[in-house]
Amino acid sequence: METLAMSKRERKRLEVMSQVKAGRLRLVAASELLGISYRQAKRVWQRYQVDGDRGLVHGLRGKISNRPSSRSLKKRALARYQKAYSDYGPTLAAECLAQEGLAAPVSTLRRWLMEAGLWTRQRQSRQHRRRRARKEHFGELVQMDGSHHDWFEGRRAWAVLMVMIDDATGRIFVWFFEGETLAAAFEMMQRYSARQGLPRALYVDRAGIYRSDREPTTEEILAEKEPQTQFGRAMETLGVQLILARSPQAKGRVERMNGTLQDRLVKALRQRKIKDLVSANKFVEEEFLPRFNAQFGKAPARGADLHQAVSPDVDVARILAMHEERVVHNDWTVRWHNAFLQLGRDSGMQPGQRVVVCEQLDGRVRLFSEDRELSYGETRSEPGPSRQRPVRQGPTKSSQGYKPSPTHPWRGRGAAATLDSPTASAPAVGAGCSASVAALPALRNPPPQPLR
Repeated sequence: METLAMSKRERKRLEVMSQVKAGRLRLVAASELLGISYRQAKRVWQRYQVDGDRGLVHGLRGKISNRPSSRSLKKRALARYQKAYSDYGPTLAAECLAQEGLAAPVSTLRRWLMEAGLWTRQRQSRQHRRRRARKEHFGELVQMDGSHHDWFEGRRAWAVLMVMIDDATGRIFVWFFEGETLAAAFEMMQRYSARQGLPRALYVDRAGIYRSDREPTTEEILAEKEPQTQFGRAMETLGVQLILARSPQAKGRVERMNGTLQDRLVKALRQRKIKDLVSANKFVEEEFLPRFNAQFGKAPARGADLHQAVSPDVDVARILAMHEERVVHNDWTVRWHNAFLQLGRDSGMQPGQRVVVCEQLDGRVRLFSEDRELSYGETRSEPGPSRQRPVRQGPTKSSQGYKPSPTHPWRGRGAAATLDSPTASAPAVGAGCSASVAALPALRNPPPQPLR
């Protein structure tokens, strides 16, 4: 008895044609139930009458496709994949193979790799999350995060890739830094604003760069204002809303982009044998970003660009800098790190007043009294003579100085024994006071007398 493998659609046709054969259903009604035309239903009915159940099975079932892929192409593609792209996914591998003249559809290459055991699907259950729709306008919301990874695969030390992605279009801007620091975040915003403008809102995690853990001051409590970091102060000054995510999934778009870049960008750097940050940033800016955004960027739902243009009157370098308050000393100097900033006679400041020291990304230090910049002269402090303790000579002594001998009168019983001894001599004239003091413990506790 032959066994036939039938699809769900073929099984439905078998049931309907069985009803037609039994006379319980007309062919016109059968065509409506199957969702095909009457002429097609007649052809299906004819095959069923001639070949039975086999007539309803697709004719190419188990046969080679009429448009099969070349066996030599499959063999060469798999060999090249094993040699150069063994850790690539099917999508990226198909793009790279196509550049080498081994073009194959992604679905076909995926099937080849799975059949050869060179790639498997990796799926895992995830916690339920509620989907958030993309923003509608370009520049309405930008997500930013730092990705710590071995980007150069041991050719140099680990680095951090700062990633910014527009929520509406998926367009990205990235830059390499040694670490995810405040200076890196400032420079990232400065470079992005120079290219696109300032976004309306910035979505970041709750790292110490963006979130302050200190207690609010009295002024902040009265103003009902949360404590700010240097980065938060800069964003408020520039008019950019800073949003702190409460979970990685909340800013999932940039988190997923980190994974994509850890796959694609790492391999692109490997192909060009790049091993320093300067070359990497040059490659990213000139080659990788234009190609990546053209391939994966999408048009926003609405055409308006909500990026805010940076006015020439705005001192961005001053805003994206470290700000700290200092008090003017009695000699009209302000202490900053290991230097004294000497204010001039025309500064208008008085000792005890407060100024803001601003250290920019380029290392320049500026002084401000509210919005007025102050001129100063810098004087480096010279380290004073170091105080060294004198080296002790001889044996180690007590911290209190002289160490009495075991038979010294101050040692209690030794004093009493010395005074009661018949051989004890009377104290000298000049030492009577010290001897009397030494004998006090013995006089206060006289030895017991025998009973008479």
